[in-house]
Amino acid sequence: MTIRKIIVPVRGDGKGEGLIDHALALASTSGAHIEVVHSHSQPKDMLPFGTLMITSAMKKSILEAAAANAEGEENHLRKIFDRYCESHDLLVTESPRTADGQVSISWTEQVGAQANVVSMRGRLADLIVVAKPDADTSLGVNTLESALLETGKLVMMVPEVRSGHIGHHIAIAWNGDSRAARTVTLGLSILQNAEKVSILSAEKAGSDRLSGAELVEYLGWHGVEAELVKFDSSGKSVGEAILGTVDQIEADSVMMGGYGHSRRRELILGGVTQHIIEKTPVPIFMAH
Repeated sequence: MTIRKIIVPVRGDGKGEGLIDHALALASTSGAHIEVVHSHSQPKDMLPFGTLMITSAMKKSILEAAAANAEGEENHLRKIFDRYCESHDLLVTESPRTADGQVSISWTEQVGAQANVVSMRGRLADLIVVAKPDADTSLGVNTLESALLETGKLVMMVPEVRSGHIGHHIAIAWNGDSRAARTVTLGLSILQNAEKVSILSAEKAGSDRLSGAELVEYLGWHGVEAELVKFDSSGKSVGEAILGTVDQIEADSVMMGGYGHSRRRELILGGVTQHIIEKTPVPIFMAH
């Protein structure tokens, strides 16, 4: 499926421009539209529990302060957005266009928690670009989880370091399961635009899973020439082995299935997805 609409959720954490940079790198290959979405909570959601214990004047003061903060953040981010569009000479429009190959962009303001907004608006997108969650505060975890588990769409999680190139050399972390296969299907147009595609596989003889060689054949039917790269995870975790191989072959992004076990089990016991999310230096394309 061709990537025609990309959603980029932003908040006042300084990561917005980096997210748009990554979205723009992909949008330029297909003339896609980027919808930048900023969401803010309703002022009443900022009231502490036990509001019956506070006076009407205190309640009014809290609501006014919350509304002012939300408006201030929106105005600040909108100015950054406007400057970004001007400096990159982007067409700002909310209306769908005929296929002219030109990247366009728009701004949307929504009321509600970012994770909830993404879980709804992301369902009508071809790609959702989210930031790598902060390791210290876990800020962004809910947004990533909502994008990945509640939309059915392709998600690109990007690290804080801005990549010079995205999608030129894609490494597919392949284990033959339905999540990996779905990610490949949703990302076919990205793979078709890549200069190089490497399929990373740790399969062993006698495995009953779909092999990396079978994926090579499947991609060939879609005009994608891929190379099979086998890696050994002996003595290390699979996630560590994947990222090590990605570094060795100098891939600029990874495509993989998201959360083979339940989200809760991954967090408690660890897992391939969780390890790569936490440690990756390159953007990750995922679907569930």
